[in-house]
Amino acid sequence: MDINTLRILVTLISFVLFIGILVWVWRSRHTADFKEAANLPFDEK
Repeated sequence: MDINTLRILVTLISFVLFIGILVWVWRSRHTADFKEAANLPFDEK
């Protein structure tokens, strides 16, 4: 296994993890929590 094969594997694993996180966020039961967290910077409290 040369360095280029290792780079390809790391890139593919990172991409799969990224897609997995996106699916987890959009299909999660905690969608309301994520929406609330997204508005925290705009909260004037």
